[in-house]
Amino acid sequence: MSAGTANHVDGRALSARLGRIVGSKNVEVRPSALIPYQTDATFGFSGVPLAVVRPGSTEEVAEVLRWASANHVPVVPRGAGTSLAAGAVPIHGGIVLAVTRMNAILSIDPVDLTATVQPGVTTQTLAQAVAAHNLHYPPDPGSQRVSTLGGNVATNAGGLHGLKYGNTAGYVLGVQAVLADGQVIRAGGQLVKDVAGYDLVHLLTGSEGTLAVLTELTLALRPAPATSTTGLAYFSDLESASDAVRGVIAAGVLPATLEFLDARCIGAVEGYAKLGLDTRAGALLLFGDDGSPAEVERTVAIMAQAMRDHGAASVQVATVVAESEALLAARRCALPALSRLGGATMLEDVGVPRSRLPELVRRIDEIAARHDVVIATFGHAGDGNAHPTGCFDPREERQRERVAAAFADVFAAAIELGGTITGEHGVGAAKLPFLAAQLGAPHTALLARIKHAFDPEGILNPGKLGS
Repeated sequence: MSAGTANHVDGRALSARLGRIVGSKNVEVRPSALIPYQTDATFGFSGVPLAVVRPGSTEEVAEVLRWASANHVPVVPRGAGTSLAAGAVPIHGGIVLAVTRMNAILSIDPVDLTATVQPGVTTQTLAQAVAAHNLHYPPDPGSQRVSTLGGNVATNAGGLHGLKYGNTAGYVLGVQAVLADGQVIRAGGQLVKDVAGYDLVHLLTGSEGTLAVLTELTLALRPAPATSTTGLAYFSDLESASDAVRGVIAAGVLPATLEFLDARCIGAVEGYAKLGLDTRAGALLLFGDDGSPAEVERTVAIMAQAMRDHGAASVQVATVVAESEALLAARRCALPALSRLGGATMLEDVGVPRSRLPELVRRIDEIAARHDVVIATFGHAGDGNAHPTGCFDPREERQRERVAAAFADVFAAAIELGGTITGEHGVGAAKLPFLAAQLGAPHTALLARIKHAFDPEGILNPGKLGS
């Protein structure tokens, strides 16, 4: 049976076979039950799986993969389905391997500062659990309430605190993984330092389910900061806001939060959430820090002064936790707010050196005008990671085509500015056509050879990174 003919497998026979591995109640082949698994959070990508399988252990994952490998059936690992690059879409059919049942926190070690979890644990669940030990898990993707740690590691997810704390990869100490043929390996562990052999931990981190299925994760923790504070500054344009970012960095401050919204985002967020934002502003910067009370007071004061020195029309610093949360809500609700502008959104993820962010946003605006589409931009000012978001009527095919064409130009502009087609969302199926333009032929050929070494039958998440 080849991957191309896998979708002709009899559903009842498949359900019975896989049910013997994971239990019949954990296999779905009914067409109505498969619908939620045909897409993820990426607009415009879908595929019909043969079955959805929900394993409960590493051993069950291994047996499913042994069967799939022997029968050349594609397997698409999936957590909460929040991918924004079509990374969890079964575009070649096959089995969706949903790991949400594997949602146990196996251990929290306050001495070694580690947590060991199964891949279906959500980011927020872990953050809350370690907070009870006065510990901190810094990565915080925007979808933290629902996104799973397995997906975060598979995509090397970022978040609002990426400038100070980095992406997920910096916190992955060890993994247990199941290879395509069902073999189980461990790489890394609870050690802070371990250079024995190739660094498979960080090769598998960001591999988007194309090399192995992650079934256990050992993650680094940090002592919880004593306090945090957020501020907000308005500017006439993004150029002035970027000057303020440069001023903050030049002052020797590495903020925990340094986010931006352009004018269109400010208007959309205010219309959606009624936060009292100044919709006359051309750009908004959210800034903040965490740590000891004295240090936070010092760094936030420096940042607020940098905002004023670089032309901020007004600066507001939160005085209580509730105010900080309200300010951060302006950034966290940007995507749902923008979806009201057209009915559908295409959220993208490009990065450039932070000094070139104003130029990138100008290019995005020019591209949007040229293609006659609405694109609003928000993102991480501190690390140059922008999220241009196309807003359109999904019923209008020409609008969808113009938005897609605009983003092809945005990717090209990011590469031209010394940047990347993805800073934190991953390649998936959505950006695979643009990967070679950034990496070049020798690099992409090497990715394909690595993929073949791990998955010679090509069953793991085909049509995505490395395929």
